[in-house]
Amino acid sequence: MVPIAETQRIIEIDVLRYRPEQDEKPFLQTFKVPFTDDMSVLQGLQYIKDYLDGSLSFRWSCRMAICGSCGMMVNRIPSLSCKTFLRNYYPGKVTIEPLDHFPIERDLVVVMDDFMEKLKRIYPYIIPAEPRTLAEGEYLQTPTQRDVYEQFSSCINCMLCYAACPQYGLNPKFLGPGIIALLHRYNVDSRDGGSEVRNELMRAEEGAFNCTAVGYCSVVCPKKVDPANAVNMGKTEATKDYFLRFVSPKGLSCIPGESK
Repeated sequence: MVPIAETQRIIEIDVLRYRPEQDEKPFLQTFKVPFTDDMSVLQGLQYIKDYLDGSLSFRWSCRMAICGSCGMMVNRIPSLSCKTFLRNYYPGKVTIEPLDHFPIERDLVVVMDDFMEKLKRIYPYIIPAEPRTLAEGEYLQTPTQRDVYEQFSSCINCMLCYAACPQYGLNPKFLGPGIIALLHRYNVDSRDGGSEVRNELMRAEEGAFNCTAVGYCSVVCPKKVDPANAVNMGKTEATKDYFLRFVSPKGLSCIPGESK
């Protein structure tokens, strides 16, 4: 074990452990970790893995609140562990668990299959309304047009909003706040023409109207995306789209191989 410097203090970290090949059910294991004021929760976990128990499993990548990989429940609050500091919990304990509402794969690692499948369903990319050749040049956009969706483009797919969403916990078929925020981001992009297809999901039973407007998703978002606001705007746009189709019926979908 590394020596403890005089500037370091000791904090107790309770970590939820679950190794399916040997554990019948998840349990909490306590570790004593030396820390300084600049140490994050993620660094505390890395200390445990490096010096106390190499079998501990968790996800991380950038350590800069950009990749979204290290989302966990820290004292029951969905948090990015790289952006959360041990000093804020001392002299009390810190309890670290995997994100709520997702199956546990191992220790702090959750199964992301449901989220990834829903992400594919919303076509998370620009769908041009009309074909455009390279010779015609790029799709131009004004700063004002960019500002409409810029906030929602900051999503890093950390899934903290899903851990915060009681409706997703009750009904996993719900698209969820993060996916709906991304759906809205592309729908309101002036370069995109795929809203007709995406709004089928927005209007569906598992879409925006499944939201019960708790709003905790926006509270825990580390990038201030405000997915609750995106859901509310999605409800408005989906409602308008639904009634306008009786006035001006739409024809073919802009998704290749699909028609309405």
